[in-house]
Amino acid sequence: MTTIHAIRSKRVVTPEGVRAATVHVRNGAIQAIAGYNDLPSGKHIHDAGESVVMPGLVDTHVHINEPGRTDWEGFETATRAAAAGGVTTLIDMPLNSIPATTTAAALETKRTAARKKCWVNVGFWGGVVPGNAGELRALHRAGAFGFKCFLVPSGVPEFAHVTEDDLRAALPELATLDAPLLVHAELPGPIEEAAKKFAKSDPAKYRTWLLSRPQSAEMKAVETMIRLARGFKARVHIVHLSSELSVPLIQRAKKEGVRITAETCPHYLFFTSGSIGNGRTEYKCAPPIRDSRNGKKLWTALGKSTIDFVVSDHSPSPPAMKYLKSGDFFKAWGGISSLQLGLPVMWTKLSGRNYSLKHLARWMCTRPAQLAGLEKYKGAIAIGYDADIVVWNPEKRFIVRPKMLQHRHKLTPYANEVLHGVVEATFLRGEMIYDRGRFLGAPRGTLLRRGER
Repeated sequence: MTTIHAIRSKRVVTPEGVRAATVHVRNGAIQAIAGYNDLPSGKHIHDAGESVVMPGLVDTHVHINEPGRTDWEGFETATRAAAAGGVTTLIDMPLNSIPATTTAAALETKRTAARKKCWVNVGFWGGVVPGNAGELRALHRAGAFGFKCFLVPSGVPEFAHVTEDDLRAALPELATLDAPLLVHAELPGPIEEAAKKFAKSDPAKYRTWLLSRPQSAEMKAVETMIRLARGFKARVHIVHLSSELSVPLIQRAKKEGVRITAETCPHYLFFTSGSIGNGRTEYKCAPPIRDSRNGKKLWTALGKSTIDFVVSDHSPSPPAMKYLKSGDFFKAWGGISSLQLGLPVMWTKLSGRNYSLKHLARWMCTRPAQLAGLEKYKGAIAIGYDADIVVWNPEKRFIVRPKMLQHRHKLTPYANEVLHGVVEATFLRGEMIYDRGRFLGAPRGTLLRRGER
């Protein structure tokens, strides 16, 4: 593994803009951003040429599933995928592992499972479930970056969904801690009504799955969370926003000063329901991928900062759990594997929409870091920040072949898609950990705790 003292490129993405520059690195941090020809003598220099030098991506929505469901995904495979995709920091979700991260003791169990396995930096969200309001302060003190809850069944028995009464017990504590509450925002009522309506429809038709998770379920959930955020003066973050109907609600709430933010995911911006064939359960996620008009509205909301950023919601499972033979969307696990592909997926769609590299860095680096409270040293190429950096070629194209993916399981809806943007190198605190398909040295990612550098 080589420690780099400078990285230079004709295209370095800084908060001020994109320019030719040399990024000087010392003791794992960015010491200076100097002129293109200002090179340290006698030092290791990585010349990226015309390739883009950008902050390493920060992905705050990743399901790693270890311990307990390591056959779905584990720390080593997930973080290898992250490194290969230019992600240098990720925050792990509290569910799908056993135990779920709903107590301080469970957080330490997860940290123990992750030690010496992580190729990139990894932090952890805690969970809000019925009856654990008394655990939240201890979880926060133990280093959880914030908390996640579901308003509908999560799909696993260890992580029950919450009611409004549960939220009213938890939110005063979270407001006192100034900790964000990340919310899977769908309400059961509209979903249960739709289930009755479409009970006899073909479960292998994508349209059946789409109609079974109506936009009203998300919209009403967002209305509920805005009301609670306003009432408790709490920080609320809507995860994987999927519906255009939710956008004006969030826009108005932000103008009122409600402390609410939102994310969406690459699959909601890349795919459309009209292109998903029947039985293609690799596309199943909840909320579902909607139509092209909806996707365009999400892009507009992202451009106007109503949606704050984009993260993967990497939620893998063994292929058998996708029920590919029957194509039954209701039996299949709902989750899309995409941790390694977020950067090229977004760039492929973004470059034709009059957005720039600066937008990409804001949506996939800077703003996710802000949600996790890491904005003082992650998510930007700026003096004093950690030298977590990705070098990538935006002009180069590639075809997604499952065998190139580092995820434990290779099933992905992006298979055979032609994407623009090839990750060439990934640096963690100034050390190259990934170089054109090769992983260098041993896993050396840091297990992060809230409030600690």
